[in-house]
Amino acid sequence: MSEQSTMNTGDSRKTSLKEAISERYLAYAMSTIMSRSLPDVRDGLKPVHRRLLYAMRLLKLDPGSGYKKCARVVGDVIGKYHPHGDTSVYDALVRLAQDFAQRYPLVDGQGNFGNIDGDNAAAMRYTESRMTIFAELLLRDLDQDTVDFRATYDGEDKEPVVLPAAFPNLLANGSSGIAVGMATSIPPHNASELCEALQYLVKYYTEDPEAKPKDRLDKLLQFIPGPDFPTGGELVEKPENIREAYLTGRGGFRMRAKWEVEQGARGTYQIVVTEIPYMVQKGKLIERIAELIQTKKLPLLSDVRDESAEDIRLVLEPRSKNVEPEILMQGLFRLTDLESRFSLNLNVLDATQTPRVMGLQEVLESFLTHRFEVLRRRSRFRLDKIKNRLEVLEGYLIVFLNLDEVIRIIREEDHPKQELIKTFKLTDVQAEAILNMRLRSLRKLEEMELRTEHTELSEEKAGIEALLGSEELQKEAISNEIKELKKILKGVPEVANRRTVIGEAQELPEVPLEAMIEKEAITVICSDKGWIRALKGHVAETGEEKYKDGDKGKFWIQAETTDKLILFATNGRFYTIGADKLPRGRGHGEPVRLMIDLGNDQDIVALFVHKPGRKLLIASTDGRGFIVDENGVIAQTRNGKQTLNVSGDVEAAFCVEMEGDSIAVIGENRKLNCFATEEVSEMTRGRGVTLQRYKDGGLSDIKTFNKSEGLTWKSGERTRTEEDLTGWYTRRGNAGRLAPRGFNRNNKFS
Repeated sequence: MSEQSTMNTGDSRKTSLKEAISERYLAYAMSTIMSRSLPDVRDGLKPVHRRLLYAMRLLKLDPGSGYKKCARVVGDVIGKYHPHGDTSVYDALVRLAQDFAQRYPLVDGQGNFGNIDGDNAAAMRYTESRMTIFAELLLRDLDQDTVDFRATYDGEDKEPVVLPAAFPNLLANGSSGIAVGMATSIPPHNASELCEALQYLVKYYTEDPEAKPKDRLDKLLQFIPGPDFPTGGELVEKPENIREAYLTGRGGFRMRAKWEVEQGARGTYQIVVTEIPYMVQKGKLIERIAELIQTKKLPLLSDVRDESAEDIRLVLEPRSKNVEPEILMQGLFRLTDLESRFSLNLNVLDATQTPRVMGLQEVLESFLTHRFEVLRRRSRFRLDKIKNRLEVLEGYLIVFLNLDEVIRIIREEDHPKQELIKTFKLTDVQAEAILNMRLRSLRKLEEMELRTEHTELSEEKAGIEALLGSEELQKEAISNEIKELKKILKGVPEVANRRTVIGEAQELPEVPLEAMIEKEAITVICSDKGWIRALKGHVAETGEEKYKDGDKGKFWIQAETTDKLILFATNGRFYTIGADKLPRGRGHGEPVRLMIDLGNDQDIVALFVHKPGRKLLIASTDGRGFIVDENGVIAQTRNGKQTLNVSGDVEAAFCVEMEGDSIAVIGENRKLNCFATEEVSEMTRGRGVTLQRYKDGGLSDIKTFNKSEGLTWKSGERTRTEEDLTGWYTRRGNAGRLAPRGFNRNNKFS
């Protein structure tokens, strides 16, 4: 049990530990979701970012003003608004200033704010900052009662709940964060395209939830074809996938680096990467490419150099001028972050601070709803100010009409304020304003100015009242604000123009293994106990090769480094080994069991170079087997691929190439049986069919041949042939008859 107590009242209650933990964890989870991780759909900011911009505004760090130390900004934020560590707050400030992280930076930084290589920013005591024009747009009209304020964490001050946001920051700059049980991931977009989409939606905007426009996504996608990342690159996602992602608020976007070919002398060339995918650190990318070159996983690539200055310039040198640039880049796209995927999870806090996933149209509509609310609140604020001023002006005009009487009352009456109110039927505000007038304001010119001001304010009041009473006028006002934003964006073309190219969504074709591995002739040697190695070149077997004590040679295979080796074991599994991964040198090599999951109680039945499309005949010691397609036995993991099922004392014993129209099997009882190949089933996995029956013993050897050529076997140095197979050529599953005279005593075909 856990006891909860209230410090100020002294009362306490008992509750179970489970309930206490659940209650506290829920409070923690909601705090993380609402106060740290998820952005508000209206201004696109998390609390720390909102507090940073608000603190900079109070410090008067406008775009046209001077810079102040970041330590000053961070100090104000953690001291007044954000009770967290200075490191996390400074990290948030730094990110707002990084032009490779923010599509439209909200902070203008001076000093070292990190770079795309992944280097950290300098300490906050060395860097300075001020707001950008986009941050100023987010804060515009903040002092005109456009948004609600709440008390800060210590109750000594107030902070805005949300910013007025005259800039669509959520989609323009994107956001990412991990909360408790949920996360958000929003890519940046082009603000000019967002303005076009917003202007389109304004035409159909209504406050009635039931009458809101439905299914406008296809039209919106004509304005917003996809994300626009600050680092550029090429978007190669399929249009249908993009549409589905924006419809549901969940999905992803495939990005590739932008590259070009620079021709050199004598037909040589080099590839230059000028833009890399968003959130990819250039330094780590180069390290990854260098590692692949060193481990020979990119044999077509000779070298990588970083020649970047202000712009990115990664130079890739091919090993040969005969290498196709597209083939080389395919390998890089598959193995490095030159191609990456940015996920979309439009999980945000709505206007009621409820976390939920929205689609593109709903996010844009939520922003517009906020802007309409800001417009109405700003208009009502201005209307109240005008009404107050008109009330004062009307009192001033009464003074000019009755100047002598007003002066007399002020000079002679003991309570002039009450007398003015009574005599001229003034309000308290008007009487107070008259009493506070300066004598110089009694000039004739001043009266004319007051009448002009009264007329202008009356006209403005009528216009605001008409605006508040007409949804069409409000739409026109919002549309004009969006047009003004578009003009501002045109004034900063270095960030306004689209950077990410919309490319064709092409799937990468399979790159031939030969293109990824340096082709080289090798000789594969595998001993009876499974020690394997590769010698350079095609070497003939001399019989003088050395093996470990008690071991001997078993397989001698001439291959290429681009080949795949297939190993068949007594457990009925096929294993696949890349020839390029074999240990080199003239030592004893390494145990093949370190490369695949082959138990110590299992032996190697066959080891050969893979030939696509070939058929194999496999059989077990009990005389059962079947034909299998070699393409189907390629294993993708170390665990191999179970093909021939065996159990008990039965083991897989044979794997031969399927050549010819007939099969010959001989048992340990020396009985031979031959039959047509078509009698044996082709399978992918199983025990197989019975090839030969035995009373005692099992299968000794198996061979495929052409019936028209007769059955041959090797006896010593001689090769013998039996052309008349009468009595031996029967059907599958028979016991057979004794082998022909002169057949090997070991009951083997060789």
